[in-house]
Amino acid sequence: MKPNILILGTADTKADELQFIQRCIEEGGGVGSIMDVGVLGQPRFAPEYPNTEVAAAAGTTVQAIAALGDENDAMTKMAEGAVALALRLYGEGRVHGLLALGGTMGTDLALDVTAAMPLGMPKFIVSTVAYSHLIPPDRLAPDLMMILWSGGLYGLNNICRSILAQAAGAVLGASRIARPLPQDAPLVAISSLGSSVLSYMLTLKPALEERGYEVAVFHCTGMGGRAIESLAGKRRIAAVLDLCLQEVGNEVHGSVVTSGAHRLEAAGAMGIPQIVAPGALDMIDMQAWKPVRAEFEHRPYHAHNRLIASVLMTPDERRHAAHVTGEKLARSKGPTAFVLPRGGIQGWDRPGEALHDAEGLGAFVDAMRNAVRPPVELIETDAHINDPEFCEAVLGVFDRWVAAGLVPRGRSKTVEVLAR
Repeated sequence: MKPNILILGTADTKADELQFIQRCIEEGGGVGSIMDVGVLGQPRFAPEYPNTEVAAAAGTTVQAIAALGDENDAMTKMAEGAVALALRLYGEGRVHGLLALGGTMGTDLALDVTAAMPLGMPKFIVSTVAYSHLIPPDRLAPDLMMILWSGGLYGLNNICRSILAQAAGAVLGASRIARPLPQDAPLVAISSLGSSVLSYMLTLKPALEERGYEVAVFHCTGMGGRAIESLAGKRRIAAVLDLCLQEVGNEVHGSVVTSGAHRLEAAGAMGIPQIVAPGALDMIDMQAWKPVRAEFEHRPYHAHNRLIASVLMTPDERRHAAHVTGEKLARSKGPTAFVLPRGGIQGWDRPGEALHDAEGLGAFVDAMRNAVRPPVELIETDAHINDPEFCEAVLGVFDRWVAAGLVPRGRSKTVEVLAR
């Protein structure tokens, strides 16, 4: 069967571009179906899914949307209809991939649609603001692909054609070989950084796989944490071992390395069991290629590579991060435990390392102990977060929850999970 690619854009202003993409997809052996999300003008061709159908999916009409008199309100309403229509088409098996085109307006709408589509459906945005800091991390689908629409603000040219053809080929190829997420084993998400900073996943991942779980480790440098939130929000995760909270501290203290203001909230809101630990919650990340901000100049500093570097938080900043973490966990609707390793929370804070600060760690531990309140369970250990004893504490909670029926059992028949 030929893959059918849903092409989103404003057909009144982007007719040439949309039809060029459609031709590229058809020349590549696929089918391109255009969804018109424009409001004000009439396209010179007949889209497969006209704007009247998009508006109807939002429970209104194009005329009523135009009468709102505000372009932001109008496109927000059209986004609502585009999400509903795209989900329906995908559920009926009528589309297999999605390609959206736009400037800031079209990108705003496309982010809603791509975020709503299931993980595993190829989704691609061609945008004049691809990779821009204008796009908040909590708007991004965890498997979204983007390409910068260079020279494409108004009309076709050779640069624009080259980029649109690449995008068409990318989503068409992805749709041919895309694999839906299997449901043969419950998925457990683990948040972490690289093993030079946090190494518990080297123990936890195989231990959970032996128990019959699918395990995914997310790199928490902004987008990794965002992916966890997205998957948890769609209930695609059986349990979360959210053991790295650096993105929470980054957001609190204004770093660009953030997953947005709602990090550490989706699992709790959905009632998904979560075991949490404060991995790397004593650092603030920054771009290593930029000068250190004046307020950080005299702090302990570690350049991980030419992209990312970190400075230590002050004791007051750590207390604030602990307070925010406790407030988020207090809103959880499902089983929640916090494992507090008193011996250290990241690889560079051990004695002799660049970010060692015994006094700051002590202040943080005290603050975290006060911030975690029942019904959240607090488990303390003298171990460092990278010590085997920390992993034992995490697995102890996990196994106990499995035995109590709070976490679904793994599918493996070879390992018996026992409460500790």
